[in-house]
Amino acid sequence: MSREHVERRLAAILAADVAGSCRLIGIDEEGALAQLKALRKTLFDPKISDHRGRIVKNTGDGALVEFGSVVDAVRCADEIQRGMAEHNTDVPQDKRIEFRIGIHVGDIIIAEDDIFGDGVNIAVRLEGIAEPGGFSISDDAHRQIRGKVDITFEDTGSQSLKNIAEPIQVWRVRIAPISSPAMVTNLSSKTAQPLPLPDKPSIAVLPFQNMSIDPEQEYFADGMVEDIITGLSRSKSLFVIARHSTFTYKGRAVDIKQVGHELGVRYVLEGSVRKAGNRVRISGQLIDAATGAHLWADRFDSQLDDIFDLQDRVTMNVIGAISPQLERAEIDRAKRKPTESLQAYDYYLRALACVYRFARETNIEALKLTKIANGIDPEFAAAYALGARCYIQRKAFGWRIDTAAQEIAEARRFARRAIELDKDDPSVLAWAGNALAFVVGEVDEGAALVSRAINLDPNMAAARHWSGWVHLYLGDVDAAIKQFEFALRLSPLNLRNFVVQTGLAYAHFFAGRNDEASTWAAAAIGQQPNYFSAQLIMMACHAMSGRIEEAREICARLMQRNPAPRISRIRDKTPFRRAEDIGKLAQAYRIAGMPE
Repeated sequence: MSREHVERRLAAILAADVAGSCRLIGIDEEGALAQLKALRKTLFDPKISDHRGRIVKNTGDGALVEFGSVVDAVRCADEIQRGMAEHNTDVPQDKRIEFRIGIHVGDIIIAEDDIFGDGVNIAVRLEGIAEPGGFSISDDAHRQIRGKVDITFEDTGSQSLKNIAEPIQVWRVRIAPISSPAMVTNLSSKTAQPLPLPDKPSIAVLPFQNMSIDPEQEYFADGMVEDIITGLSRSKSLFVIARHSTFTYKGRAVDIKQVGHELGVRYVLEGSVRKAGNRVRISGQLIDAATGAHLWADRFDSQLDDIFDLQDRVTMNVIGAISPQLERAEIDRAKRKPTESLQAYDYYLRALACVYRFARETNIEALKLTKIANGIDPEFAAAYALGARCYIQRKAFGWRIDTAAQEIAEARRFARRAIELDKDDPSVLAWAGNALAFVVGEVDEGAALVSRAINLDPNMAAARHWSGWVHLYLGDVDAAIKQFEFALRLSPLNLRNFVVQTGLAYAHFFAGRNDEASTWAAAAIGQQPNYFSAQLIMMACHAMSGRIEEAREICARLMQRNPAPRISRIRDKTPFRRAEDIGKLAQAYRIAGMPE
């Protein structure tokens, strides 16, 4: 009895689709589809052609592609994802199209113009577990390209894929997002002068790798790192780099010595987090950045219910490895348990991840999640402080949702409840204090709370940053400059240091140092050209320096905003206290041509 001949061949299969396509289409169906069509024409299809691939079929928001060489397939995936990262540079977060790509090499069945078989199925499943903007490949594919491509892969271990009989070892690549030219500063280079080491042990904690099967658990891994940074920073015997700077290395293959060079630290902690069911594993290693020597490495396993104890064990081991002579009190100071409810803590971590996306929609989502967290645990102070932080972000970026009076009232409620619940948590004090000062206008109380936060946690860059602003509100220019400069040293790579640079521009302007003020304003605008406050102070500097035409050009651009700026609204935007400071700004604004 004969069997019908089935055509087979060995091939590399690339499967791709758009992450979150339903959400994108729900926001703007026609716009998303038009953008996807354009990307296929200008990026996706040409890259496949360049690397000798054949598009077997398009699947609405994805594609299945066959290559004769897995090296070609991997290089193609890398170039597509890097091209997408560049394309997304100036696209708002909520409208970005990000591909997920999976690659496998194996036997496939050819039927007319389509392909089938395990080789195809595995590629599709690998795409499903890839990170948005990255790609995953099978161990079979990895063996074929080893030593042939200049791409760094991360071993995620053995993974169970849906409808695939045996677990498969998976390797993945993360493509770091590219900052827009507006956000890039001359942060570092291999030829740049290293920052001087502080006079105490200094450490940077890099983002931990998410080793969980579910890429959506990224927020959990990031939250673990943030809590470890917070625990370390409470030791007054250490100098700890802030999260905003260390997370600029997220998704990148790093040279530890270069990290130490760029951040000005002696030690670097790196590691991974794996969450599966009710089990959590944190692996960490502490490296001497000057020599590259591994000082300590360990693995910590725990039930999810004991997650805070797990973080404390990591923190204590790191402190002990850096400086065994540190007092036990320094280690104990790092311990804290913010809530008894693991569910509330999970909602808090999700909200925190939303806040760090700096978009109007994610701000709304973050506030919703903090309210859920506090509904579960009404005594969770950090969640109330995060709610207050959402209102700070709304005012700073002009994302007002409710009336000004309603937002002020809510910011006050969140901040006061957070302080009432925990007067000894530096993060609670810093964010609640800033909300009271900046949003509510209760500057004196806000300044006192931020000052207490710094006394408890001298390494908290955000507290130093906001301390600079509250000192500026109160008219203490020299103290403001000192705090702003300390914030820059604690977080030298923070992509939002333009806010600190703007504060320094205001401080020097109020002190009558127009040249220095202009220099800082220019630095802020170089990092973020559209930052309104930086443009305002640059306009004021030009006006007071006799560069009237330049001042009026800036003013004309700013007047196109909605609402357009007015001299009478100076206090509404920023709660400056000294009449002479407000008067100096008003004078500069009039020279530039701003209406009363």
